[in-house]
Amino acid sequence: MDNPQQKFSNSKEVIAFLADTYPACFSTQGEAKPLKIGIFQDLAERLADDERISKTLLRTSLRHYTNSWRYLHAVIAGAHRVDLDGKEDAVIDEEHAAHAKEQLAASKEKAAQRRKEQREKSAKAPNGAKKPSKARHGQGSKPEKAGNHVAKGTKDGSAKPIKRPPPAKLSESDLIAGTHVTVKLGKVPVEGTISEIAKEGVHVQLSTGMVVKVPADTLRLAPPKR
Repeated sequence: MDNPQQKFSNSKEVIAFLADTYPACFSTQGEAKPLKIGIFQDLAERLADDERISKTLLRTSLRHYTNSWRYLHAVIAGAHRVDLDGKEDAVIDEEHAAHAKEQLAASKEKAAQRRKEQREKSAKAPNGAKKPSKARHGQGSKPEKAGNHVAKGTKDGSAKPIKRPPPAKLSESDLIAGTHVTVKLGKVPVEGTISEIAKEGVHVQLSTGMVVKVPADTLRLAPPKR
């Protein structure tokens, strides 16, 4: 059974909560509504007694929400911003609309570049690393050294595994909520998603649901999904 007072652990949970609590202002699907300037303070006051969410996570969640492509598409000159109750607030001016358009274009370009780099890395991966053979011994090949079962160039799967290129380190632009990464826990890297960037470390929600806090320089980009 879920504990109703259990603290939120990531931005996704917070945004879902905001959409459920203030549906006239926040949403998780369809068109987004431009938010009133200063909405963070309004939320901080209304949620002051709610122990499930910290101000730090609330701020990170709002940043994640307003940096999404869905939200940036909604920031158009002449459109009204809304408050928590869905009431119309100030009109978006040309400067804010232009800034949102630039953010959207830069974000899409960055995502396209990241996909291109991941495809290039996948293309450079050694062919022999795809599917090891079940054979235990080389067929007519001569071992180079004692202890080696197969000489280089054979397709025997008992050869020493070919080293794959190490996962890419995170750049500054990758350090945002929502980036898929790997976290090394013990000897095995585990995939997860960045949920919060804090001074004391990066919060990552693992695929198991657990959230860990680790130094930024220990994270690596997760391999692309095939």
